[in-house]
Amino acid sequence: MTETVSAEIPVSADSRPRHVAIIMDGNNRWAKERQLKGVAGHKAGVNAVKSVVETCAREGVEVLTLFAFSSENWRRPKDEVSALMRLFLFALEREVKKLHRNNIRLRIIGDRTAFSPALQEHMEKAEALTRHNTLMTLVIAANYGGHWDITQATRQVAEKVRAGELEPSDVTDGLIQQHLSIGDLPMPDLMIRTAGEQRISNFMLWHLAYTELYFSPVYWPDFLEDEMKEALKAYAGRQRRFGQTDDQIASRRPEQ
Repeated sequence: MTETVSAEIPVSADSRPRHVAIIMDGNNRWAKERQLKGVAGHKAGVNAVKSVVETCAREGVEVLTLFAFSSENWRRPKDEVSALMRLFLFALEREVKKLHRNNIRLRIIGDRTAFSPALQEHMEKAEALTRHNTLMTLVIAANYGGHWDITQATRQVAEKVRAGELEPSDVTDGLIQQHLSIGDLPMPDLMIRTAGEQRISNFMLWHLAYTELYFSPVYWPDFLEDEMKEALKAYAGRQRRFGQTDDQIASRRPEQ
């Protein structure tokens, strides 16, 4: 049986987040205000992705997770979905080599079965090319939903119980976490949502239990280096308790 990942809550936190997760919202509204089609906003959003990736890498963030396409986004107009798929494929073809040159690993999470065979193939090639890079891990959540993630993890554990590999008493939160899409990575320290909305929209439901939330009024295409640094600054000013009292935190030695 594989080693179980601990799901213990951390007892301290650095001023710099190890893992930042972002809901990239506001592309359509950005385009509408400029009397452009929605896809223009998504294209403009690619520049914001580049800027945020570069900023996080420079600032020492270990993991950056971007919510690119949710399970619910299939409900959008067909022409917009088609344009998004073309843009995704274009980005994989053009940007992955740059990630590789900059020692950034790419991982893609979500249910890939709904994507075209060509897009699935490009996903696999992109991950293979960057697999051993170490500067930062960029996680793209595509056709992803928090409910889906927890469900598929639970199903995998249930299959092991049925096969006799596990006893029901072996099922812990740490074991469930091990089977999540990124159960091997640090939990998000900071979750950012742009465009003024204040909800998590089925994004990383398990992972965000103790994450600091930051809501920006800025539309995603305009969320560039300065806005990213402002979010990191706001995080550095927070006190993360993880269930402890202020006195407990104040009494802890720096090395702890």
